[in-house]
Amino acid sequence: MALCLFIAAFGWTTAPISHAQNTPAQEELPPEPPLGLDDVPVPDDNPMTRPKIELGRMLYFEKRYSGDGKVSCATCHMPRRGFSNARQYGTGFDGRLTLRNVPTVINAAYNETHFWDGRAASLEDQARGPILHPSEMASSEERIIRTLGAIPEYRARFKEAFGSPGVSLERVVQAIATFERTLLSGNSPFDRWKYGGDKSALSPRAIRGFEVFRSKGNCVKCHLVDEFSAPFTDDKFHNLGVGMDKKPLQLGREVITKKKKDRGKFKTPTLRHITQTAPYMHDGRFATLEEVVDFYEEGGHPNPHLDPDMKPLKLTKTEKADLIAFMGALTGDLPEVKAPELPK
Repeated sequence: MALCLFIAAFGWTTAPISHAQNTPAQEELPPEPPLGLDDVPVPDDNPMTRPKIELGRMLYFEKRYSGDGKVSCATCHMPRRGFSNARQYGTGFDGRLTLRNVPTVINAAYNETHFWDGRAASLEDQARGPILHPSEMASSEERIIRTLGAIPEYRARFKEAFGSPGVSLERVVQAIATFERTLLSGNSPFDRWKYGGDKSALSPRAIRGFEVFRSKGNCVKCHLVDEFSAPFTDDKFHNLGVGMDKKPLQLGREVITKKKKDRGKFKTPTLRHITQTAPYMHDGRFATLEEVVDFYEEGGHPNPHLDPDMKPLKLTKTEKADLIAFMGALTGDLPEVKAPELPK
C-alpha cells in the first residue's frame, strides 16, 4: 500500500471531535506496512485508534507541558530532518545539550529496546524518559495534568482517545507512542528492487554496493536483510570502539546491564533514511557517510572489548562509493508530518 493512502486512512488532518455514541475511539488500526517491512507490533495494553494517533501527534509537537514551555518531542526529532535534528547532540530544557546524538524515530515501532544504550523497553518508555529528564523536557506528571487539563479541547480529546476522562503521564506517553508507530519508512528503491520485482529500481552502482554490503563489507551481519523484509538493524549492541577513545570511557550498554562484557556497546541503528539523519554514531562524531565507511574500513577503534566482527575491510575506492550509493537507495516513502494547530 502506498504511504499516501496510509496517511489518508489515518486522517492526519485535524478534524472536529465526534461525540457520537458509536465513536471509533476503540477501533484498532495496526497499519499495513509499506514494502520491505513486517507487520507493525502493537501492544495489547495500548491499542491503536484514530483519535489516539491524532492526540499523539498533537502531544508530539506540544511544548507547553515541558519544564520551560519551549521543548517538545519534535524539538529533537524533527520531521524535516529525518526525525532527528541534524546536530551532534540534542537540545533540551533551558538550551542544555544532551549527552548523545539524537536517534531517528523512523521505524522505531519495530525496536525491542530504545536509546543508544537500550534503557527503554518500549516506545511508551522511550517517550516517558525524555519528558521527565531534567536536561530534556524537564516536565512532571503534575505539570502535565495542570497544563493539558486546563485546555478544554485536550480534555475532550483524551476522553475520546481513551474512552474515559482524565489527563495523565501514562496516557500522554501512550498517545505519543501510538503516533510514533505510524512513522514507517519502506518502499525505497531497494525495496522495490528486492521485494517488488522492479529490476530497474536500483542503479548498477547501488546493486554493486549491495553486493559489497552483504559480502566483503559484512555490513549485513548487524544491519539485517532477509528474504521477506529488511529492518537494517539487528536491534543489538556492539562495541565499535566509538567512545573507547574518550576519557572517561563511554560505557554504553554496560551502564544498563552492569556487565563488563557490555562495555562500550551501543545499539545498531537502522540504515533506512540514513542519508537524512547525519551526523552519525552515538556521539555524532562523523558528519558524512564517507567518514563512517572509512572508520569501518579501518576496523574501528582498537580496545579490549572490540566486537570480533570489526576488522579492516580493505575496500577499494570504487567499492566504498558503491556502498554509499546503495545506502542512498534506502530512503523510502515517509509520512508527511506537519505540526498541527494545537488546542488553545
